[in-house]
Amino acid sequence: MSDILSNLAYQHGKPTAKAKLKAKAEHFVVKEDLGFELLGAGEHLMLRVRKIGENTSFVANELAKFCGVKSKDVSWAGLKDRHAVTEQWLSVHLPKGDDLDFALFTKMHPSIEILEVTRHNKKLRPGDLKGNFFELTLSEVTDITEVEARLQAISEAGVPNYFGAQRFGNNGNNLDEARRWGRENVRTRNQNKRSLYLSTARSWIFNQIVSERLNKECFDSTIAGDVLSEPSGEITAALAGDNALPTSGIALEIEQATVDAEPDLMALIRGNRMRHDRRTIKLLPEQLSWESSDDQVVVKFWLDSGCFATSIMREVIEEIPFERSFD
Repeated sequence: MSDILSNLAYQHGKPTAKAKLKAKAEHFVVKEDLGFELLGAGEHLMLRVRKIGENTSFVANELAKFCGVKSKDVSWAGLKDRHAVTEQWLSVHLPKGDDLDFALFTKMHPSIEILEVTRHNKKLRPGDLKGNFFELTLSEVTDITEVEARLQAISEAGVPNYFGAQRFGNNGNNLDEARRWGRENVRTRNQNKRSLYLSTARSWIFNQIVSERLNKECFDSTIAGDVLSEPSGEITAALAGDNALPTSGIALEIEQATVDAEPDLMALIRGNRMRHDRRTIKLLPEQLSWESSDDQVVVKFWLDSGCFATSIMREVIEEIPFERSFD
């Protein structure tokens, strides 16, 4: 598989240590942090599930069948990777208070475990999520000392807040399709596809802006015309829209050049009247810790919703390619 992010600059230099990531499903553990308390009452049944080797959409569809509702009646706060062990909440609209035997559901789907069942007065929506806890196991590490030194540097200085490769599809297929949609002025009523390709387009442009700031050595310091986030004062970069960029001076020159270099993606964004937004350029993992033994390093941290654990790992190791045994 080609590396769709190979052109992006590194903050700490390209890693020299190699390791496998996700050699086993249990080597990539994600636990959702909603950031709010569920009420225990309401017309939405709330299920905390642990899944292995399944994507969120599959679990939602199977729950809909089991509960006798339409797929649109099952929702979630965030999509979770298939190639992992993940814990997340899903909501099912069941206002009648149906009492279902989820032990039977687990028997039907051994890869999906129901950990907790409660109720809430609102359905989950994408974005109803504070963040995620990660526990990643790097296996067959070629240089433990180098990995630990990089993790220490990341704990102090963070990494570029890149969107991960999964945002762009298998071998960049989503990116290719987003460009085609912009070039051919494709129109659709399929909201999921529309949202997917728009997100892909904006994410790609954002990544290029951040990479260019690293190349120009203005990643860690503000430059003329920067837009800072409030109240933290962090440097931001564009999630491009059809309206003018709010930056000025040197910051505008960098962003505008990147936007102009992607006419097909911008045609898609402008054709769908997407409004400009901002995203911080640096990602600083919280609660970062690690333990090493033999040729393995177990890394734990917490990230805000919308941030990618793979962007942390990109600065730590060069991944050793392999055939996953849990596909």
